[in-house]
Amino acid sequence: MGSGGSTGQVEGDAPAGDGRGTDGPASGLAFLLRGWRGRAGTRLGLGKPLPQVEVAGAVRMSERWYRDLERGTLPRLDPRVLDPLADVLLLDADERATLYLHACGGTPYTAPAATSGDPGDTAAPGERGVLQELADRQQPWAACVTDLRWNVLTHNAVFTTWFPWAAAPDANLLRWALTSEEARTRLVDRDRHAPSLLAMIRFALAEHPGDPGLLALLADVLRVPECRRLWGERICTVAHHDGHRFTLHLPHVTAEPFEVQTQVLLPAGRQGARFIVLR
Repeated sequence: MGSGGSTGQVEGDAPAGDGRGTDGPASGLAFLLRGWRGRAGTRLGLGKPLPQVEVAGAVRMSERWYRDLERGTLPRLDPRVLDPLADVLLLDADERATLYLHACGGTPYTAPAATSGDPGDTAAPGERGVLQELADRQQPWAACVTDLRWNVLTHNAVFTTWFPWAAAPDANLLRWALTSEEARTRLVDRDRHAPSLLAMIRFALAEHPGDPGLLALLADVLRVPECRRLWGERICTVAHHDGHRFTLHLPHVTAEPFEVQTQVLLPAGRQGARFIVLR
């Protein structure tokens, strides 16, 4: 999973902004590069960001070239520089994938999303039936299927019992988790989980830049002051929450809080969909 940290002001930066816009400095590759370089310096014990000249040297490019890259003035990256750039900045797998998505629309370990049609469209009736049967077969565990924007396409009865809000036609998993007052009590330590949930939105926007549904989700989330602060400060990117453990407190189900672990599967025939089981 991606790891986060504060970005602050680093060498050669423009101000990081507050992250309210998705086209501003707190949402694109330039912002991430500045944050990653600052974090690399910390990890290497330099007491300051890794110098731009060292990053440029590692990818065999000029310091001016790298400075322009952090300013966002280079329209396209040569794929040959991506791996050495990821190496010198000490990126993990999800962060490396985010770099590839921003640079050339693909990742080193996933195929690009289909370009025909809208990968976030509501499931067709026949497809919904297959997804529903798949979710039902997971009982007694809670299961749901979301689209690329975390809109809930279908779910089993256990999931609805645990989360009655999922029955609403506009149910959205991350909007509930990050913006609702109910989630503050149902999702134990929500503030501790918020950075990684936001990081999934950042990764999805790198994968589907300009997607109206994702931008609307982000706008709603950033109305929450704490989420807005974390979005502007943290450089974490996370592809998915497979294997993530968290604690739920659902008094209408059981008196005591209980731990669950997520299992996330990606249906090959439906780009952007996530099949999520809470075990």
